[in-house]
Parts: sequence; C-alpha cells; structure tokens
Amino acid sequence: MTTQHVSVLPQETLESLAPQPGQTMVDGTLGGGGHTRQLADAVRPDGKVISLDADPRALSRCRGLLEGLPVELVHSNFRELRTLVEEHAWPLFDGILLDLGISSDQLADSGRGFSFLDEGPLDLRFDDAKGESASDLLNRLTERELADTIYKYGEERASRRIARTIVQRRQATMNWTSLQLAELVASVVPRSTKNPIHPATRTFQALRIAVNGELDALELALRDFPNLLKPGGRFAIISFHSLEDRLVKHAFRDNPRLKVTHRKPIRPTDAEIAANPRSRSSRLRVAIRLDDGDIEKQPFINAPKRSEWHR
Repeated sequence: MTTQHVSVLPQETLESLAPQPGQTMVDGTLGGGGHTRQLADAVRPDGKVISLDADPRALSRCRGLLEGLPVELVHSNFRELRTLVEEHAWPLFDGILLDLGISSDQLADSGRGFSFLDEGPLDLRFDDAKGESASDLLNRLTERELADTIYKYGEERASRRIARTIVQRRQATMNWTSLQLAELVASVVPRSTKNPIHPATRTFQALRIAVNGELDALELALRDFPNLLKPGGRFAIISFHSLEDRLVKHAFRDNPRLKVTHRKPIRPTDAEIAANPRSRSSRLRVAIRLDDGDIEKQPFINAPKRSEWHR
C-alpha cells in the first residue's frame, strides 16, 4: 500500500512547530505521513514523534514509509491522547500537530464513500470497526434531525429540502451509496454558476463530521492538549472549513495559558495551491504554551488584547 496524500503547508508547519533534536512531538493525524516524516527528521537521533490515526489503513500505508525513523505509530483517535499519556506515562510534549482534513488516500478509496464522484458504500467512518456508517445514520435520523445535522455541520441552507428528499426515498434505499446521495442532493440543490463546488460537498462534510464526532474531538483537544505541553511547547492546528477554524481561533484566543503567534491564520501560497489544489482551503493556527509564572506578565504576539478575549 502506498500513499498519494500530499501534506498541506509543510514548510509553514515545520517552521511554526520549530522541532529540535531530542524533542518529543505528537502528530495527532498521521494521514499520509508527510508531517510525521518532517518532524521525525528534525528531532532525531534522540527525539521521538508519536503519531496517531483513527484510520487503520493510514497506519498500514505509512509503516514502511517511516521505517528507520524515530516514530511510534498508534491506532487511536487524537481525542484519546490524554488517556494514552496516562496509560504510557508519557512526559509532557514539545509540540502537538493536528491536520484536520481528510486525506487523498481516503478520497481515493471508493469503498468508503468519502468521494461523491465515485460509486461505493456510503460509510464515511475513519475507523469502520467503530460506530455507525453514514448510510445507517441516514436511515435512523428523523427528517428534522437530518436537517439539523446537515445545517449544523455543513452550513447547508437547503438542509430541509435535502432531508425531506432523503426521507422520501429511503424506504426504497436502505444501503446508500455515495453516488446515490450525491445525485439526490444535486437534484435538490442545482449547481450554482457563482459557486464552483459540487452541490453535495456540504452534505457529505456534515455526515462525515457527525459519523466521526469530529467537532467533539476537536473541542476536547482544544481543552486538554495545552495541559499536555511543556512550557514553550507549541500547538499547531490545520483546519479546512469555518466550523473548525472558528473553534480553534476562539479557543486559542481565550485560553490564558496560550500565546497566539499570528492574529490571522497562515494560508498556503499560490504556488502550493497550484501544485496541490486541495490545499486551497487550509488554514494553520499556532499557539505557544506559557509557563504558569509568565501568564500574567508575558505579552501576546500579534494577538488580541486581554480586554478583547471574550468579544
């Protein structure tokens, strides 16, 4: 198994985390292993990268690619990092990275339903051994629950029409496929000449987030991970849509133990977007864990004033 995933913002992420030889870093979303490899190269020979992924296929793909590097691969969702720290008695980390996007490998796997351009079972789970599939979710939720889910997690204005049509058709469609759902949504939400994205994009995003509990996991990480960092340790998060980025922005800004490094998110260059179009919507935010004694006296870098934290 090989990877076709290209990590986004690779140089910007490496510079923001500033890994040094001998340090211990966490990559909470292994994906295609690109970020993990960069971090491992920077911390060796005496450092270590603990790399997690909820998708067992990602671990299988990357095991050979990362052979010989100081990397420990763990099959786990990053939401479980605090528990893993307690179980393994890991020390505090020098840096933590989360890349919240789905990988090109997942999109290319037609048996999982991540792409609405290929026919395949509508699963959408990162780990298909846990939880219910998106197809099961479509069949279980009421029309109102479906509409609320699609609107909340996909910010889809036509969520009520989509939910109504799904409920009307699901008696004849118990085992949904990606193309079936994509065609259904396209029939309800025609493609806009002003917006080039596929009409089903937001609905698929919403179902994927719901099935995997992605925002719950992110909120947990934003609450707990600063406590897993050494003073001076760095917390970097790459997000791909406004729901994620909004959570990260507010959590970084409002946590007095974190120093925001940039007021605005770091975005990909035009050259990167041209080489990797999927990087277009990526946004990187970084914060530094303060020493407890410095929380009140150390100024923020390019960050809002304290009086603006809760606005």
